[in-house]
Amino acid sequence: MIKLADLIEDNKPCGMYLFENVLVSENLKFHLDRNTALCENIFRTYSESYFELIEEVRKLYYGNKIELNDCDAELVESDLGKKGIHDGREVYLDAPIEEEEDLLMESKHRGREVRLNRPFRTPGGPKKFSVYVKNKTGNVIKVSFGDPNLRVRSNNPKAAKSFRARHKCHTKKDKTTAGYWSCNISRYRKKLGIKSSSPW
Repeated sequence: MIKLADLIEDNKPCGMYLFENVLVSENLKFHLDRNTALCENIFRTYSESYFELIEEVRKLYYGNKIELNDCDAELVESDLGKKGIHDGREVYLDAPIEEEEDLLMESKHRGREVRLNRPFRTPGGPKKFSVYVKNKTGNVIKVSFGDPNLRVRSNNPKAAKSFRARHKCHTKKDKTTAGYWSCNISRYRKKLGIKSSSPW
């Protein structure tokens, strides 16, 4: 059997490895057969299937039945996919809650219609990305973040772990700060053309 450490050092895809023969879902079997990491979840981010796969791997992980890379271990050790009550409704934890008004309508920023909580690339700078959000007073503000001369390396488990540690991502909860969006940028990978779904 190939050791996980060897895969990381060789920059090969780091999938999940079962320690014993256990019954798994078709979705997890698909990941195992293709050596696909949980951070590269094949399902749409924050969909029911996305969370179900994380929860299945979490149970195996805490039952010492599966080996994970650092990025996947951090994912299942977080609260992502667990359920809680927010404003009287059941929601998934560690997943951004989009307010209905953000989903149904655009807002105005300096007289121009903009979409809230949707990061976009800013080729003209001065930062790599920007996003429009509402602050505590209800005003729409633009938050810019990311060094335009650096690339997002969330597909590299070691780089992602280092970034999260350096920037203390576990403390970044305020959507009006550049730090929050820098730590969560790969959640919007498809729209922005980022190669990984690693949540850093």
